[in-house]
Amino acid sequence: MPQRLDYLKETPSQTAGPYVHIGLAPGAAGFQIYEQELGWEIAGPGAKGERIRVEGVVVDGTGSPVKDVLLEAWQANAEGIYTHPEHPGEVEEGFRGWGRVITDFETGEWGFDTVKPGPVLGRGGQMMAPHINLWIVARGINVGLNTRLYFEDEGEANAADPVLNVIEWERRRATLIAGRSERGGKPVYRFDIRLQGEGETVFFDI
Repeated sequence: MPQRLDYLKETPSQTAGPYVHIGLAPGAAGFQIYEQELGWEIAGPGAKGERIRVEGVVVDGTGSPVKDVLLEAWQANAEGIYTHPEHPGEVEEGFRGWGRVITDFETGEWGFDTVKPGPVLGRGGQMMAPHINLWIVARGINVGLNTRLYFEDEGEANAADPVLNVIEWERRRATLIAGRSERGGKPVYRFDIRLQGEGETVFFDI
């Protein structure tokens, strides 16, 4: 006889701070707990593709930087393939495709090095523009926030991306586009995330 579950009540939510960075990224917080910490190397030396730097800051509704944020990043490799059991042997050794960083406790800045992802085949056979998926948690955030970073110099691919095209207003789509510059001959993409207020970043319910 199946068990009745309709009497169960929803478990209350709780914020992730203030010590989420110590539990999930202790090395970055100055605590050498693990011999090898997860999340530092998204794309190792053997990963193919263009080496890039991604940087930004998370700001609240007043424009002030949030300084205790943890971000996780997921991305495909340069050929648009995710590290996944469904793709055995298709992703080169050294490409993890996942990383975890925290913001600087003084400035709120965050950043990581990786390779630029390629276009990804999405549902229904539609190609998605190169992008990096980001998950954000911090003190005061009850549920982790999901967003995407797209690249400014992929204009044609962005214009055809099925996810970007779901967003009706161009000004809202622009909150997902990282601007490109160069530093020391290396591409640097700037992606600032606004949690609320004017220019709030688009977040996805997934």
